[in-house]
Amino acid sequence: METLLLYNRWLHIAAGFLGFFVAPVALYVRKGGPAHRLWGRVFFWAMVVAGATAIFSAAMKGLTFLLLTGIFSLYLAWFGYRSLYLKKLHQGQRPALVDWAGVGAGLLVFGGTLAYGFLSGTVPSLVFGAIGLMTTGRQLWSYVQTTPPTPGQWLLNHISGFVGSYIAAVSAFSATSLHFIPWPWNFLWPTLLMVPPMIWVQNRYKARFRQGQRPGAVVEVRIQSETA
Repeated sequence: METLLLYNRWLHIAAGFLGFFVAPVALYVRKGGPAHRLWGRVFFWAMVVAGATAIFSAAMKGLTFLLLTGIFSLYLAWFGYRSLYLKKLHQGQRPALVDWAGVGAGLLVFGGTLAYGFLSGTVPSLVFGAIGLMTTGRQLWSYVQTTPPTPGQWLLNHISGFVGSYIAAVSAFSATSLHFIPWPWNFLWPTLLMVPPMIWVQNRYKARFRQGQRPGAVVEVRIQSETA
């Protein structure tokens, strides 16, 4: 078991560092182009491996913080990726069974995380639980509301999911490795630093959507559907 945990740790570290370096590349290159899609996929699978190995290690060692960050990062990466398959919700597209299962699992997990945070006074649980519950709640609302979501909502979800997953990964690294930053700032600084620019970008997209611009025009190139 010790050998398995050691290999799992090195795999987690390798996937995490790959994600750290790949995410800025995917954000920098032209959105919707071949490079963006390539590095976006690499980042997604890096987060899947990092999240899964974190959950395994946390379950074996009883590490609550690592368990929460693993689940949070893994869910948000999945949320951002699945948004590419739901580009036509505003045209009457219905979510697949995997989407309903994912949002249901997210509500249970993050609801429990938030409750645990209140009962234990654990700051990471409160932050992860609140953000996760808001994300899954908004996702569920887009599935059940009678009025179709606005065109381009999939793009906003894509940004929220992938950037949020990256924030969770950086937060976990900072909290466990950057000991010169006092708690809880070593955990909170990635959120405080990255969320405001993300919201600013999303608001700019929303303004363009209201002006009638198509999501493909907003990102400057035609983004081909992952399901095509």
